[in-house]
Amino acid sequence: MSEARPLDASDVTKVASLARLSLSDAEVERFTGQLARILESAAEIAELDLGDVSPTAHPLALANVLREDDVRASLDRDEVLSQAPSVNDRRFSVPKIVGEAP
Repeated sequence: MSEARPLDASDVTKVASLARLSLSDAEVERFTGQLARILESAAEIAELDLGDVSPTAHPLALANVLREDDVRASLDRDEVLSQAPSVNDRRFSVPKIVGEAP
């Protein structure tokens, strides 16, 4: 594999231009070093032998933790509504809150 040329300020300026970012000279200098370190890390990862590693979308095995939907008896509507402070047309009646001042 051939050695990549070192990252320089003109590369950072070009990337910033493509991203429509305006950087000061101090920012270009700081980001040049940071981007160089990021690219070095990516190069190290690219060198790893991953031939025996199967592709995966998640590092941990996922399992469905939801229970089955079982039909069960629920509370009686009339009994529940009898406990409500206000009922309208066999439904809970609550004060309107959208668009009203407190």
